Amino acid sequence: MSAHQIPKTQKAAVFYENNGPVEYKEIDVPTPKANELLINIKYSGVCHTDLHAWKGDWPLAVKLPLVGGHEGAGVVVGMGENVKNWKIGDYAGVKWLNGSCMSCESCELGNESNCADADLSGYTHDGSFQQYCTADAVQAAKIPQGTDLAEVAPILCAGVTVYKALKSARLQAGDWVAISGACGGLGSLAIQYAKAMGYRVLGIDGGDGKEELFRQLGGEVFIDFRTSKNIVEDVVKVTNGGAHGVINVSVSEGAIGASTEYVRANGTVVLVGLPAGAKCKSDVFNQVVKSTSITGSYVGNRADTREALDFFARGLVKSPIKLCGLSELPEVYEKMEKGLIVGRYVVDTSK
Repeated sequence: MSAHQIPKTQKAAVFYENNGPVEYKEIDVPTPKANELLINIKYSGVCHTDLHAWKGDWPLAVKLPLVGGHEGAGVVVGMGENVKNWKIGDYAGVKWLNGSCMSCESCELGNESNCADADLSGYTHDGSFQQYCTADAVQAAKIPQGTDLAEVAPILCAGVTVYKALKSARLQAGDWVAISGACGGLGSLAIQYAKAMGYRVLGIDGGDGKEELFRQLGGEVFIDFRTSKNIVEDVVKVTNGGAHGVINVSVSEGAIGASTEYVRANGTVVLVGLPAGAKCKSDVFNQVVKSTSITGSYVGNRADTREALDFFARGLVKSPIKLCGLSELPEVYEKMEKGLIVGRYVVDTSK
């Protein structure tokens, strides 16, 4: 398939049942199908979705056993016979959406992530927590040569996701956007995309080092939910009427409910985070009188990915990452469960 010496086996992080041990072990290197790339993964971001997949939180079954991960950045070392527009040595990214049918209504409209037959990296398709990963050549992200693969990895999910969410909020330059869960892996990128798009950024979060990170990334107003006596009143006061848009990347049901109250009249609440079993509760009278919108935003399509990567390539967004070895993934999950992560962990697949 290529001049690259592809081994028979590789290191990977695998689990065999939900909540079971995440094993760092030797497994076979996959063979790409006719439409797939084989990518030598160098780095992979760790997303909260990976934790949900391992725990089995969602009403969509994962494949078992499973190699998680869907923010993989690496080098194309092989490909199937039907692949076009790629060559060996290209930089490629593995996204949450690994592949889709490309012929249903959703796919025709550019909403491939809503395809009923969507194949999901690190969920229904073995993902990027391994040294060699397969990805549909149509959906794999093209990464410019010379890009820092560790830095770009979180853009492939976290970056694309928050960029699409900000577009879904239908804001204009100068509008206030509130980011609930502002200093985690998603929020830290949302701050930067929002600033680059010309919005005023209010962040809501709590924990050591989070306000400092928020300021470093260019946020304007920070509200610590641990010390605020009334989040709704605080947001409305500082924005002089409420946020024009809210990006909910936290995994708190209470925080989501509060966002429907502090959003400004005619504003938009965007739901992104997926806490297990949560409901979005909105007072109907309040929502009707204020004419607010509540919308869900999943992952971006290929165009959103290209645009999000362009912001990164131009130096307008930067992933605040912490590097660790793939073998340390269980410890990262433990910190994630405890809410101890500031920014984004990225695993080096060679360790």
